[in-house]
Amino acid sequence: MSHFSSTVVHAFLTDLQDRICAALQTADGGASFVEDSWQREQGGGGRSRVLTGGAVFEQAGVNFSHVTGDTLPPSATAHRPELAGRRWEAMGVSLVVHPENPYVPTSHANVRFFIAEKEGEAPVWWFGGGFDLTPFYGFEEDAVHWHRVAHDLCQPFGAEVYPHYKQWCDEYFFLKHRHEARGVGGLFFDDLNAWGFEQSFAFLQAVGNGYLDAYLPIVARRKDTPWGERERQFQLYRRGRYVEFNLVWDRGTLFGLQSGGRTESILMSMPPLVRWEYGYQPEAGSPEAALYEKFLPARDWL
Repeated sequence: MSHFSSTVVHAFLTDLQDRICAALQTADGGASFVEDSWQREQGGGGRSRVLTGGAVFEQAGVNFSHVTGDTLPPSATAHRPELAGRRWEAMGVSLVVHPENPYVPTSHANVRFFIAEKEGEAPVWWFGGGFDLTPFYGFEEDAVHWHRVAHDLCQPFGAEVYPHYKQWCDEYFFLKHRHEARGVGGLFFDDLNAWGFEQSFAFLQAVGNGYLDAYLPIVARRKDTPWGERERQFQLYRRGRYVEFNLVWDRGTLFGLQSGGRTESILMSMPPLVRWEYGYQPEAGSPEAALYEKFLPARDWL
């Protein structure tokens, strides 16, 4: 069962990486993804694909990785002591898109499968993932569209699925040290196995496939909006929050680094340019202030 299942998941994930790269490259129209294949000493490897200096995307990275090991890092066994001493296998697609135009939001998506096996015992496996949106300048219609896609793909799995995973996303992508959300949220799920393999995998596919439906229309709507130095400086400042979250709170970053993953691929999510400013306060009544007041506080977008 586990062997069969990981083969099917593997095929879906590599195909998903191909499709997302093709669609983002078309949407960009100015640059192509460059692939870097890598092997991991302890087992497994991956394909990192990065597009830089595009017409729309300053940097976009879409990673596929499939890594294996004999013992799990502390970030994994802290939550689940029963995993200690098990061989494990983790595979997933993870992507981050940093557009150049400050009116086009940054987006992130991730879908992953994990399995840990021990002789004579049933395998422990689960799916996880989600997608979330990080605008610099908020637009109601963009946030509504993003959440409408998320809501609709969850519907076939039960009415309670979207509100549950939407709330989990709001809580997960939260910078506790800033008391501030990273963006307008989306979906986040982890440890999903209660529905059985077929249904759980079907949900993973729905989330993976839903990302382009959620993101591309927003890119098309905003990419030609004129912008200047003021917007660029605010974008670079807000990108700092993205870096803070990934380095301080993100479990995936921690797992990758602790399990001896490929550092360049793990930190591919970082924006190419970013700045910090001491004690920055947006001007009252400005579009920058509106981000903090209307978009970052968690709310029901539908």
